[in-house]
Amino acid sequence: MILQVESLYKRFGGLQALNNITFDVPQGEILGIIGPNGAGKTSLFNVINGIYPADKGNIKFFGSIVNKKKTYEMAHLGMARTHQIVKPLNDLSVRENIMAGACFGGRGKSLAEAEKIAAEIMLLVGMLPRADQLAGSLNLAQKKRLELARALAAKPQLLLLDEVLAGLNPTEVAELVEVIRQIHAWGITILMIEHVMHAVMDLSERILVLDYGELIAVGTPNEISQNERVIQAYLGDPKLAQMLNPASVSQISKEP
Repeated sequence: MILQVESLYKRFGGLQALNNITFDVPQGEILGIIGPNGAGKTSLFNVINGIYPADKGNIKFFGSIVNKKKTYEMAHLGMARTHQIVKPLNDLSVRENIMAGACFGGRGKSLAEAEKIAAEIMLLVGMLPRADQLAGSLNLAQKKRLELARALAAKPQLLLLDEVLAGLNPTEVAELVEVIRQIHAWGITILMIEHVMHAVMDLSERILVLDYGELIAVGTPNEISQNERVIQAYLGDPKLAQMLNPASVSQISKEP
């Protein structure tokens, strides 16, 4: 297993953000993480990634307990992530942003090595034509690609994607879904939090569902779409509940 989360708890004041969360991630899997707003999805990423310490429980990365590791240490071990709100280095070019990811996310990369990595990653995510453009001048879809590229520059073995498709139009979503498929084809294990339901259902081999900080279901997309407890969790949002139906997912995924 590349990642093991064992009986994880995290509280913020009176809010129990994570309540006894346990799951494993085999190497090479795409695991989707869904749930209503406030379910604890980003809190889970923040604890796994070392932003917040767990109150109880263990996180194992390649079999070693990493509970007290800092985010930069997790990057050095081979874990990278994107964030919901993209914050590129606006005064640097696309190339320089990705080089920064290579230098600080990895270990001991020279500028020449970082530039080579940046060229490779820009080609993968479709940003090579904008290599010398200032990051601050990019639109949202381009900034999302840059955020993804900067994480990839650290050459991770496990990539955590936090709503990388949020705010994109259907064409941009479809294009970035294909980029994620290519990243997975490189042998990178992916955990992805996503509200674009048709995309996460289509990409994921398994899906983990959180609600009010609790893990309420884990299974294949088909199993999740028919799980009564999952459907109940989404009843407050009829559109999302409808998207859990496989037929709806298929129809939505074909929309332009």
